[in-house]
Amino acid sequence: MRDVNESEVRRLVREAVDRALGAPSAPDRPPAVPAPPAASAPPAAPARPAPSGERRVAIGSDHGGYELKMVLVRFLRDEMGWDVHDVGTHSAVDAVDYPDFAAAVAREVASGRAARGIVVDAAGIGSTMAANKVPGARCALVHDDATALNCREHNDANVLALGARVVNRGLAIRLTRLFLVTPFGGGRHARRVQKIMALEGGR
Repeated sequence: MRDVNESEVRRLVREAVDRALGAPSAPDRPPAVPAPPAASAPPAAPARPAPSGERRVAIGSDHGGYELKMVLVRFLRDEMGWDVHDVGTHSAVDAVDYPDFAAAVAREVASGRAARGIVVDAAGIGSTMAANKVPGARCALVHDDATALNCREHNDANVLALGARVVNRGLAIRLTRLFLVTPFGGGRHARRVQKIMALEGGR
């Protein structure tokens, strides 16, 4: 029986994860040939970053989230190909109030001027609260793959909140990618999202 090469197994697992998330293969290894889909599996629907087909994202942060915000701005433009509207702040030095920027992002999304929004502060909690006060915004605080997928598939979240002191840069990029490419599941989830939105009018 052939000995198992552990490094080869790790390489194959990394490549499978990269393919599943749409991440580019590392330059020092050739992309693996994907296995053919099972005959009984239905073809996967292409991921749509925005229902309208627009690829514009509004992003904002306070001074505590500024550095991570700028990392995400470059990622969104250079790797994801989205049009980015940065509402501020534009410095990590001058202290500002996170509700101002979270609300600005949420208004861009709720008005339809942006398909998605991203808000960043130190923990992400305050910006989430502020963004969700804007009618039409559904802001989700995300910290791992499960919450990123759930907020899109189940809740149709249109604003992503990240805590710069909670997630590192690599994880923030991964979560942002998942947030943009994961489609809303619809079905029974649509009814529940409608009930969430009905709460805005006190109904």
